[in-house]
Amino acid sequence: MAENTTPTHDWLNAEADRLALGVVASRRADGGFGWLDDDFQLVPDRPAETYITARMTHVAGLEVLRGNDAAANFLDHGMRAFDGPLRDGEFGGWLTSAGPDGTAEKRAYDHCFVVLAAATATVTEHPRATTLLTKALECLEKRFWDDERGLLVDTWDREWQQCEPYRGANANMHGVEAMLAAADATGDDVWHRRALRVAETLVHQNARAAQWRLPEHFDDQWQALPDYNRDDPAHAFRPYGATIGHLFEWSRLLLHLQHGLSEPPPWLREDARSLFDTAVREGWAVDGAPGFVYTVDVDGAPVVRSRMHWVLCEAIAAAEVWRQHEPSAELDGWLATWWDYAQEHLIDIERGGWQHELGPDNTPAASTWSGKPDVYHAYQATIIGLLPPGRSIAGALRDR
Repeated sequence: MAENTTPTHDWLNAEADRLALGVVASRRADGGFGWLDDDFQLVPDRPAETYITARMTHVAGLEVLRGNDAAANFLDHGMRAFDGPLRDGEFGGWLTSAGPDGTAEKRAYDHCFVVLAAATATVTEHPRATTLLTKALECLEKRFWDDERGLLVDTWDREWQQCEPYRGANANMHGVEAMLAAADATGDDVWHRRALRVAETLVHQNARAAQWRLPEHFDDQWQALPDYNRDDPAHAFRPYGATIGHLFEWSRLLLHLQHGLSEPPPWLREDARSLFDTAVREGWAVDGAPGFVYTVDVDGAPVVRSRMHWVLCEAIAAAEVWRQHEPSAELDGWLATWWDYAQEHLIDIERGGWQHELGPDNTPAASTWSGKPDVYHAYQATIIGLLPPGRSIAGALRDR
């Protein structure tokens, strides 16, 4: 790829092929997919985790839809894990991970990724997919969906007896992604309508009221908790403050939500643009060095200045979807800048995959993430510019 240009389709396809090797490397012989280290090799003593397995299964399904016949075996391997070591045969739903440490809680975050993987597999017409998707949607609806609020609760104990009083925007954001994928896979627009309800509350109401610095943490009455994890600001799933990558991710999801609606509410596009612009303005190179900071406070000042690879990936993915709707020289410029940054600092041709975390000086770091756990964010960022508009990536691949 030439410097200061957006990637060609050939380059993007080749990078997707390279990233898909992570699915092969992460396959565990005892079921599911595991964590990858800095050398893009499986960490053998870390058990299969549900969200990692679901993400890699989703990528394997996308590879099948791209015409990679060899990926079918890896899709099947992932699908079997959801009926095997990751499923809680006693109480239902899915454990956080295989083994004794995976029995402590049931998270909406994990279950949303199971829905996503099953929906993608359904689009591929995998023989196990319809049954798994039905089970996953039933669990999401029965255990996590609060129809009165139009939002997902976050975490239960293993026996489904105690629900943590915490409520989170992160799980709901991935819930929107999963619901749109389910709507594409099943044709049941109830999931599209529910996704719209989630977005209207968390983005159109809460993010708008917070100058687009979307609140991430809430109590069980959905009152924002602005000081949550102030003492643990770089938390991997619940960081303090507003998360720049989530602003981009929500921006993209609002455009996906708009797709397929005969009369989409105007706020979808308007809010999506406000989120995108805020993330660029308050996230990119705000401390004098290239790269996106991880989080900002309620006033938009940087808090955690680590450069997470997934934040850049979501910026690229959002810009690509925006370019599908409103092509512009400005978007071309940002994409060229961000892909140049990825090539210089994140894409690891020698060892494989992408560096997952950099310090503020853009050198490899591991304060929040060790190794290169999975390829979900980077892979999606790589292929999304090759696809037509859609409400899910699998659906767009199917329809292209």
